[in-house]
This record gives sequence, C-alpha cells and structure tokens, in this order.
Amino acid sequence: MTRTRVQPTISLSSSARNTPDHDLEYLYGPHIHRLRGIAMRQSELTVDTGGRYFIDLTADAREFCAGLGDGLLSVFIPHATVGVALIETGSGSESDLAEAVNRLLPRDGRYIHAHGSHGHGADHLLPALVSPSLVIPAVDGVPQLGTWQSVVLVDFNEDNHIRRVILSFVGT
Repeated sequence: MTRTRVQPTISLSSSARNTPDHDLEYLYGPHIHRLRGIAMRQSELTVDTGGRYFIDLTADAREFCAGLGDGLLSVFIPHATVGVALIETGSGSESDLAEAVNRLLPRDGRYIHAHGSHGHGADHLLPALVSPSLVIPAVDGVPQLGTWQSVVLVDFNEDNHIRRVILSFVGT
C-alpha cells in the first residue's frame, strides 16, 4: 500500500474571515468567542488499496490530529464507490462486513449502472450503506475513538485501487 501526503492548508472559516467581529456578535449572540479564530486544517492522502477491501486509516487520523487541540476531525473519501467506517479490526469484523456487503449488494448483472467489471453497479450503491464521510470529536489533538474502534476505508471496487482521503480538522 502506498500513501502520499499533499501539502496541508490552514484557513479561517469564511464567516470569521469576511465578517467584522461586531457583525458576528450580532449574528451569533453570546457564542462569538467560539467563532473568533476558528481555523480549518486539511491534508490529503493518496492510498493504493492494492485490491484490498479494507484499509485502516486510524494511525493517519491520529497523526493528522496530533497537537491540534480540541475540535472535529472529518474523514472524507471523494469517490462514488468508497465508504469509510468505524469498526473493530483484527477480530473478524472485516470478514463479517465483507460478507454482509456481498449479501446486500451481490456482484452480478442486476444493476442498471453496468459499466466496468461484472457487478460494478453494486460498488456505486456502497456509499448509500457505508458513508463516504464521518466526523470524530478530538480532545487535545486525540481523536475520541472507542477502545475497539478503527477508522477504515471500505472499497470493493475492482476497477480503481487509487483513492484520495481528505482529512480536515476544525478547531480553535
């Protein structure tokens, strides 16, 4: 598996950047202190799945959040056939999820969306079941995952193994 990092960007939210503080106070009342200095940091990974259905992104998410303080981590995969899930890894959950997806979305000729490999229409329905994005709270730069939760890219598409993963952090 190959991962490539794209140069991160940092920017103020558009409301904080384009509106004088007194206008923010008028618009948002007593929560003005939460709007001042809100910044967003973003990084992009390029992941080669090598044909594997599951890629654990937990270490990448933790590394990205390290030192960023309190905020929200967004993981987004901008592809029409890929999802991202919070699951327990290493205990058989990956096989269970693969079996469930294959049962719900069989790879056969029933799909109207029929380009690509046999059953590729199923790939385009996956994001309706496994969302292409999720948001995780972070405290002191640490994603607040449960003991057994891992951030996992889910990809059954046989036609494309190169995936972009966008990590964003919104915080103060």
